[in-house]
Amino acid sequence: MPRLPLTADPDLRRRHLLALPGGVEPDEVEVLAASRFLNARWEDPAGDTPTQRSRPLTAAFGLRLGGTAAAREPGARVLRLTRHSTLTGPYTVLPDDVVALGLPASTELVFDVVATRERGERPYPGGDRNGLKRAFPDGMPVREEERVLLWLVAAARRLGGAVRTGEFGVVLVPDMESAIDLTVLTDRWVEPEEALAVVQRAAPRARLSVPTSEWNGPMVGAGREEGHPVPGMPEPGGSGLRDTLREHGVLDPLERRRLMMEAAAFDELMLAAPPAAESFGVLVDLGVDGTVAVEVAEETELPPLLRGLPWTERGVVAYRVRWEPMLIEQLEVEKPSLEHRVARTRAAPVVMAVTRALHAAVGGEIADEADFLIDPADL
Repeated sequence: MPRLPLTADPDLRRRHLLALPGGVEPDEVEVLAASRFLNARWEDPAGDTPTQRSRPLTAAFGLRLGGTAAAREPGARVLRLTRHSTLTGPYTVLPDDVVALGLPASTELVFDVVATRERGERPYPGGDRNGLKRAFPDGMPVREEERVLLWLVAAARRLGGAVRTGEFGVVLVPDMESAIDLTVLTDRWVEPEEALAVVQRAAPRARLSVPTSEWNGPMVGAGREEGHPVPGMPEPGGSGLRDTLREHGVLDPLERRRLMMEAAAFDELMLAAPPAAESFGVLVDLGVDGTVAVEVAEETELPPLLRGLPWTERGVVAYRVRWEPMLIEQLEVEKPSLEHRVARTRAAPVVMAVTRALHAAVGGEIADEADFLIDPADL
């Protein structure tokens, strides 16, 4: 691999860099790019027509999809993320280069990032989990540059690397252990009681998250409370709905009566046979370490790697396994407190155990909170 042209390219220090430890293969970076950018692909930096060779794209680390890559001599390649954004590399770096750029001592590989510079307003006060507010105090990245930088930070977190921002040379080193939430994406729906039984295999103290009260009909003030009917024309549903219909221009008493009878029949049906749940939750109380919540619902926004697959075309259900600490604001802190990190360390095995149990029951794929796919064997 070529060495990072730190001296030969004077503009390099003004561009973003993705720094990675040794042992990371370029295909791993490609998989993470394909997980976020629909048309991510390798290109020939020289502009020549590359020789294409078929190879499996190893998504996650577990998932195999068809793909092609340019067959070139060992050296820097161009990984295109979008029309205007690319990664070139990997480059090797010497210890002196690492020190000069302020990168972590474990850095052995660097990708040079070319992205459109798009800045918005100064950062607003509040959480800064990714460190971007610290890196861009004069104006936050927006649109494509923001999407690229968020992906760079997520990729660095997944691979144990860092991101050097080109504006002021601020180095972001995301904590690999800070992202413990997982999601099982599958085409199988299970009912709440069955899901609870599955979760309880990994966490016996799990319970269903249920409403604190039952629905007993429309609330007072909704226009359907009891009242006196119009003389000579009984109108089920009460004067509240009658007056509401009049306000909306329904002046014919027969039409009002028909609509009010339909409303009363609907209320009776809903009370007698409530519709089946379209989403539900399961909670695991961890005491001082917070709560692990399983949220089950239909998923419409899939990672690009899963779009267009036969099983996802039939509809996808997401089983999201999230950790909620006692102090929720600590989730958005770049360097959270020791107490938060200790609680997170104890909660992570519960999140993984619940995810393993759900995946064994419903199948599908597992994604982390950055939509990067994970091999179940790695949990």
